[in-house]
Amino acid sequence: MKTFKLGGVHPEENKLSAGAAIEILPLPEKVFIPVSQSLGAPSKLIVEKGAVVKTGQLIAKGEAFISANVHSSVSGKVSRIEEVTDTSGYRRTAVVIDVEGDEWDEQIDCSKEVKAEITHSREEIVRKISEMGVVGLGGATFPSHVKLMVPEGKKAENLLINGVECEPYLTSDHRLMLERSREMLIGIQILMKGLDVKKAYIGIEKNKPDAIDHLEKLVAEYPGIEVVPLKVKYPQGGEKQLIKAITGREVPSGKLPIEVGCVVNNVGTALAVYEAVQKNKPLVERVVTVTGKSLEKPSNLLVRIGTPVSKLIEFAGGLPADTGKVINGGPMMGKALTSLEVPVVKGTSGLLIMPEKESRRMPVVNCIRCARCISVCPMGLEPVLLAQLSENQMFETAEKERILDCIECGSCHFTCPAGRPLLDYLRLGKNKVGIIIRNRGKK
Repeated sequence: MKTFKLGGVHPEENKLSAGAAIEILPLPEKVFIPVSQSLGAPSKLIVEKGAVVKTGQLIAKGEAFISANVHSSVSGKVSRIEEVTDTSGYRRTAVVIDVEGDEWDEQIDCSKEVKAEITHSREEIVRKISEMGVVGLGGATFPSHVKLMVPEGKKAENLLINGVECEPYLTSDHRLMLERSREMLIGIQILMKGLDVKKAYIGIEKNKPDAIDHLEKLVAEYPGIEVVPLKVKYPQGGEKQLIKAITGREVPSGKLPIEVGCVVNNVGTALAVYEAVQKNKPLVERVVTVTGKSLEKPSNLLVRIGTPVSKLIEFAGGLPADTGKVINGGPMMGKALTSLEVPVVKGTSGLLIMPEKESRRMPVVNCIRCARCISVCPMGLEPVLLAQLSENQMFETAEKERILDCIECGSCHFTCPAGRPLLDYLRLGKNKVGIIIRNRGKK
């Protein structure tokens, strides 16, 4: 069974919502849509207070090379434009819309008909994906059209589709592979055409046998697409780990997957690409897992962007009495929310409600030099050293020790018997080193 070789851990899976079919969350009374929902530069607002908008209408334009358009996820009136706290904990400019019905833009095909014939050229595919604001839905939110713009001198050979969903608790990708498989496969064909590649691999861990069996039967109808079952190991959903597991190729330090002829996209992104190109539908909704051991109804919900997370929790039975933390994402890479009124954004893959007992961190004691964090690091780094360098503000040395190669998977933190907050320090160090590099470039 294929997998990546270096490091990795095996946290308890807790896929509590794996059997929960996708349900449509009712529209909220208001949505709060941040204008910055992707990696890169924020989008530029093109609506004002008092404007009446339709579902799917452009409200903020991504003008930088790495940026993404933002569309209204509802129809109604823009009541205000203000700073709101998003899932990252930062204040962002957002468009607040009072929901009035659900009138979609006339250009969008809202029918359930599956459109299999791909008539667009490569250039048109890239343009449509850009116009519709599609970003990576695995969590990184990198603008998807940029991945199709292969730099001069490079050649894409393989498209890898990430159906691993290795983060514990999360099941939204699993349900998409079961329930929206044909649209997803057509989306993969569109991405193959956009990249001019003949081969695509869908990587799925063997803890999803129903998805593997289902897609293996379907791919016979889609030339060049192959399902690759993978051994269960975290963080196999990382781009570089997935590339190693499926192709055996290693992405060099500081380089992107295209360096070894690969482009990686998430299964949710493939579905969004299908809707953008074949249905002219912007990215205005996504599937979000709402889960937790004490939650009454672990669910997978189709949610409009900008919906407060409190609405999702209410639908799943309400906040349990023993709640300790509500986490945006999964337990390994997710971050605790400071408020339940933060809005769902394009990168929101799940909400984990953790019981008080499990949400407490273990007491921090002195490092015992056991080297477990080093043995589990999938990037071959020394997390204990990088954390110490960050703690002591030795950021130039941390840069030389490859702190920017850290993928923030949390394997080091998960395995540390001393309870050291390794991931916290690594995130701090990466942020500071990034600032140093940007300032260096301005001189």
